[in-house]
Amino acid sequence: MKKAVFLDRDGVINEVLTDRVKFVNQPHELYFLPGAPEGIKKLNAYFDFIFVVTNQGGVGLGFMKESQLHAIHDHMIAELKKEGAIIHDVSYCPHKPKAGCACRKPNSRLILNLAKKYEIDLSNSYMVGDTDTDIIAGKKAGTKGVFLGKSDPLADAVFPDLISAAEWIIEDSTA
Repeated sequence: MKKAVFLDRDGVINEVLTDRVKFVNQPHELYFLPGAPEGIKKLNAYFDFIFVVTNQGGVGLGFMKESQLHAIHDHMIAELKKEGAIIHDVSYCPHKPKAGCACRKPNSRLILNLAKKYEIDLSNSYMVGDTDTDIIAGKKAGTKGVFLGKSDPLADAVFPDLISAAEWIIEDSTA
């Protein structure tokens, strides 16, 4: 069985709700957070797969079409690749918040579907997010949870950014 790191997108890989960008609705609005590409590149060296699992309610709410979302993800993957950071797959929930679907985090379907598709051992994998819904989704799926921010009582570890989280994840996974 293989091991993976599941990353939330907004607030983990790219800026959101900043002076520069409120929401990412076009590829040119995607700005990487400091250290995010380097963190992904470090994780690539130790994990079989790096995935992005993201709630994108803007699709369900009509702020963007799914084709725009695909363009954003294609752009993100291509720009990360230029820095030697590989994202193997992106899974997203396009439904409105409170739609009651099984794929929207804190539900775990996005993670479970990728785990099945790629034969991932979830007990040796990690979910990294910046909200409690990310951590809950990871826990429901059976991963360890790494929170980016100030604190989260459900998380196994808390860090200010992905680059520092990557160091801990690598150490923890090889211990």
